[in-house]
Amino acid sequence: MKLLNSVGDFFALDIGTTAIRAVQLTRSGNDWVLQRYGIAPVDIKISSSDAPEDQRRLGEVIMTVIGQSGIKTKDVVLGIPSNKMFATVVDIPDMPHAELVSTIKYQAEQYIPMSLDEAKVDWAILGKSVSDATKNEVLLASVANNFSEARLDLIEGLGFNVIAIEPDSLALVRSLLPQNATGTRVLIEVGDFATDIVITYNDTPRLVRSVQVGMQSLVKIASQNLNVQPAQAVQFITKFGMQPDKLEGQVVRALESTVDQFIVEITKSVKFFQTRYQGVPVTTLVLSSYGATIPAFREYISQKVGIPAEVGNPWQRVRVSSPDQAKLQPLSAQFGVAIGLAQRIGD
Repeated sequence: MKLLNSVGDFFALDIGTTAIRAVQLTRSGNDWVLQRYGIAPVDIKISSSDAPEDQRRLGEVIMTVIGQSGIKTKDVVLGIPSNKMFATVVDIPDMPHAELVSTIKYQAEQYIPMSLDEAKVDWAILGKSVSDATKNEVLLASVANNFSEARLDLIEGLGFNVIAIEPDSLALVRSLLPQNATGTRVLIEVGDFATDIVITYNDTPRLVRSVQVGMQSLVKIASQNLNVQPAQAVQFITKFGMQPDKLEGQVVRALESTVDQFIVEITKSVKFFQTRYQGVPVTTLVLSSYGATIPAFREYISQKVGIPAEVGNPWQRVRVSSPDQAKLQPLSAQFGVAIGLAQRIGD
């Protein structure tokens, strides 16, 4: 999936709501080697603001991350938050390439929820339709021009050359799926304000959603129900999570109404997938970011949804030196998007 083409040596930049991450990899056979990386916290108010002063301060954090990482190349692949883009899968009959391009433009006008003059639209052929071998499944993706252009202006204003932009949700597919993946998985990346739900069939995304429930939703409800400050709510969530035997189950009871909303969205996504892919079982939930680090979150989600769940490992195909392994271990679950962006090498 390419909104712009990527070539040559580059690094990946993930501008999150609470942290900035940069990763540079090199290809080694079918795997990768970590060359350089950087991470630094950023205030939510700065990362979520369009104000010129906040954009300047965001730029300073980005430069700090890149400076500390030792990355020298100016070429960068940039992630786009999934809640800033729209994606859908459509069936299109087999046809010559030139005809396909014009047909996809017509399909985009039907499915993209904004004027094509106001959005950057891209597409990728996923493969043959499971239900009709005479058709191809095509992933359509769009991002509003006002967001993408502002983000490009920010990064290029820092002296970098943006050679590709890509939705975060699609980057996750590269980092979280094993090589030559088969079967159906639900990738669940719990972020600060939203959660990406990506259902993959074999090694390609077939359903992409962004749900407006994230870690900050849990912090807010825990703060209210436990009558504590947000900082203490974070401590309760990260230490006790969904463990029913901790603090007499107070934290679980404080969180479960919001977590259950989240479960409803996962179940809804699975049911929608199965109406399109009848007879294709969903075998595994793969949790990433906060979903991978909140205690007993995996077990709770698995029991409620009725599908086995596992913690995703975005580093599964990346060789990391022993000193870097020790430094990265507490942060490893946060790098799914950045690694996936960096793994565009050879795409």
